[in-house]
Amino acid sequence: MTTTASSSSSQAPVDRIRSHFPALERRHAGVPVAYFDGPGGTQVPLVVVDAMADYLLNHNANTHWAYPTSRETDAALLSAREALADFLGGRPSEIAFGANMTTLTFHVGRALGRWMAPGDEIVVTELDHHANVDPWRQLARERGLVVRSVPFRPETGELDLDEMAAAIGPRTRVVAIGGASNALGTINDVRRVSDLAHARGALVYVDAVHYAPHRLVNVEALGADALACSAYKFYGPHVGVLWAKQALIEALDLPKLEPAPENAPDRLETGTQNHEGIVGAGAAVDFLASLGTGHTRRERLANAFAQLHLRGQELVDRLWSSLRSIDGVTLHGPQPNRPRTPTVAFTVARTPSEEVARWLAERAVFVSNGDFYATTAVRRIGHGEDGVVRAGCACYTTADEVDRLVDGVAQIARGVR
Repeated sequence: MTTTASSSSSQAPVDRIRSHFPALERRHAGVPVAYFDGPGGTQVPLVVVDAMADYLLNHNANTHWAYPTSRETDAALLSAREALADFLGGRPSEIAFGANMTTLTFHVGRALGRWMAPGDEIVVTELDHHANVDPWRQLARERGLVVRSVPFRPETGELDLDEMAAAIGPRTRVVAIGGASNALGTINDVRRVSDLAHARGALVYVDAVHYAPHRLVNVEALGADALACSAYKFYGPHVGVLWAKQALIEALDLPKLEPAPENAPDRLETGTQNHEGIVGAGAAVDFLASLGTGHTRRERLANAFAQLHLRGQELVDRLWSSLRSIDGVTLHGPQPNRPRTPTVAFTVARTPSEEVARWLAERAVFVSNGDFYATTAVRRIGHGEDGVVRAGCACYTTADEVDRLVDGVAQIARGVR
């Protein structure tokens, strides 16, 4: 049912990748749009839209009934679970879907909270999106728990792992950590944190929303017990994805309706799901796999991500070094030679972040600005009121687009506006 882009015999050239994205044909003020807003949501390839349309037009039904379109829906959802299992390195029975990562985290948090007693502890970080902070804080208020927040170093944008080790104690029940910072691009050493947590008997919950588009997730290598991400950050529709160890899914005391399924992973999914969105999420994985080579989908994904990482590194090197050379521009986050995604946060002296974003948008360069719900992190680097400008490179970003962004920022810094 789902169509995919044709596989390449070698690294997919960026022009070939771009040909799958109709949005890249858009022009603003007569100029082709350069999309640097991927960290907030990427553009979508036509094959994903086609898969969703095919489902809605030809197979649309509710699940688990005897007639053909219902059976076809069951098969389509299973196919999507299989694709996301390959994407994350898990099993189909460990993949659940929901509205978004935030909603899934609230849901899992409530279930985990039923195992906790007053005085038990949850560890979060200052670097994280608040979707992996506030659900745990709310749980703590409801249950009388203690939340410990691990700081990061504003000058480098990296977590203080000594502080992390000190924060995890005998009463720690959950360590919630982001795979990568959506504001600063930092990639965290999740495996090291997982080892620290497991040594104390704690579970590890990973927010991979910004990590999954840039590094191929391997839940076993990360040491995660549960991990959530969002398909709209990796070229899919607005659907949340949760992986959790099957034993954990089966053990959780989940809030659910009595007649709802008890088996994993269905017991994690409340109500009727967004079937077309789930189909689209599976198609997004297949699109990414089509950019690589290999005998299995996982092998093709690994090859594609390796190639995209090299290209992303070239782009972030170019963007970072060029912005750094502009008087009045301040960069935030890790240097390009540190573990990071191709997402760069910066500010321009004496110019509000929104003004920078609006000026660039008038020239068809779309960037985002603000704190991106990583409120604590942006506050810690000194921009809590105005926020920062964020430019993220995606699989369709070109070096020419990076140069257009840099030229625009240089003009703003010189006062040409």
